Amino acid sequence: MITLTFSNSTSISVRPGMQPKDFLDKIAEAENVSAADIAAVRINNEVCSLTYSIDYNATIEAVLANSSEGATIYRRTLCFVLAASAHTLFPDKRLIVGHSLGHGYYYTLDGEKPITLFEISQLKAQMHLLVEKNLEITQTAVSYEEALKILEDLNLQQTRKSLEFHCPPRIVMNQLTGFSDIYYLPLLHRTGRLTAFDLTLYEDGFLLRFPPSHTPGKLDEDTGNPKLFNVYKRYKDWGKRIGVTAAPELNQFVQERSFRDFINITETLQNKCFADAADAIHQKDNVKVVLIAGPSSSGKTTSSKKLAQQLQVNGYTPRVISVDNYYVGRENTPKDENGNYDYECLEALDVALLNENLVLLFNGDEIDVPTYDFVAGARRYTGKKMRLEKNDILILEGIHALNDKLTPLIDPALKFKIYVSALTQLNLDDLTRISTSDNRLIRRIVRDSQFRGKSAADTIAMWPNVQKGERLHIFPFQNNADIMINTALDYELSVLKVYAEPLLRCVSPLQKEYSEATRLLKFLTHFSPIPSNFVPSQSLLREFIGGSEFKY
Repeated sequence: MITLTFSNSTSISVRPGMQPKDFLDKIAEAENVSAADIAAVRINNEVCSLTYSIDYNATIEAVLANSSEGATIYRRTLCFVLAASAHTLFPDKRLIVGHSLGHGYYYTLDGEKPITLFEISQLKAQMHLLVEKNLEITQTAVSYEEALKILEDLNLQQTRKSLEFHCPPRIVMNQLTGFSDIYYLPLLHRTGRLTAFDLTLYEDGFLLRFPPSHTPGKLDEDTGNPKLFNVYKRYKDWGKRIGVTAAPELNQFVQERSFRDFINITETLQNKCFADAADAIHQKDNVKVVLIAGPSSSGKTTSSKKLAQQLQVNGYTPRVISVDNYYVGRENTPKDENGNYDYECLEALDVALLNENLVLLFNGDEIDVPTYDFVAGARRYTGKKMRLEKNDILILEGIHALNDKLTPLIDPALKFKIYVSALTQLNLDDLTRISTSDNRLIRRIVRDSQFRGKSAADTIAMWPNVQKGERLHIFPFQNNADIMINTALDYELSVLKVYAEPLLRCVSPLQKEYSEATRLLKFLTHFSPIPSNFVPSQSLLREFIGGSEFKY
């Protein structure tokens, strides 16, 4: 017998091989929740499905459906049920996952013609049928050879190809109504738990819509973001043209040692985007300030420097002011609901002083440029002055840059707004997308270790608060941008892997962050490593791994 200990310190003895679903009521009683609210379990701090067989002493904690992890499991299961439905209805066509768009994922069904409303209605009806039947999603271990045959028969081309670069002898597969896919991370154990979803026609494909994390069981009114979609589409089309749309194709370049050309092409495309932005600024009369914002680890600092280079090509002299210099000071900084200083809210900035300084600059006057002492938590003046000359242009980068409440006294005609984010176009395989948030989190883990002395567990622990700030202060204003720039580099995860894996392996099963660390480690197994010496010295990636020509 083995001992399983719950979060309230009670324990039970069970036979090895039992699954959490077999004693779900005990878990619910210990957590004081309904069994219907439990999406998965945390076993020794690793998130596992309710059908995971336990054969060792362990601590057990519920993963609730209304938690961030529970919402992710819900979406992952929804994607699997969609794939199973598409296989039933359209066995000769490939369902291909695209990118996230609002609270939804964009999909296409390959073929000579775009998917029709009738086909979408068929898919939706089939999914509802599977949900109504409340079928169990099972996991079966198969040999490597058998897995290859299953994936070939299902025409999952990229998933099949991924096994050429990661070759375990035993592969666990999810199964539902004759459809199978590789088990990467936990799913809900029954289809009946999928109570809220929708399929809507969008461009040449459709959106699989799901509830936001904070309102499980209820869809919102968000139906997409045309500006963001067009950025993704440009990169997706580019990826198709050069033959790299998923991790296995990138790994093929690494195996054939032809990745140097791919790195150069990728860097050139990104530099072209900054050149296009500089041209757009030049074409718009009377721009005095370029405002740049984006979520954490988007590479905003390097983006500002690359844009400044391109503006110089067009005859401008870029001048930079950091929004961070305008913090109100620790004693005047608002606190959040937990009593911690909230440096991410707009009220943490001296908006009045910033606008006073900008108005003076644009009128040709000189200002004293403040700095902020983060140790003392106070504003300082060091004697630095600034005046804008005829061809000078100001670059202002910060979390609230796209929010007009940051610069209310500045004429909109003088502003040019840029939103930057790491919008990777790569998929892991046919049906598994790469989360832009994961891309940025791995960047942040590497940078925090390289330059800030933080462990991977430290970065993972603070990431939910970072994401909360993004949802409140960045994402709602992204559509205010004149231009969106994708700062993802399609080869970067192969480079970051070399740095991130040793850091993630240091996270202990005794730490809460272990589940996220193991998930990211599994994610990184899909990428063959690329040595960092192949990364150009002015690459945006150097902001995170070091060795940049730029000064930060």
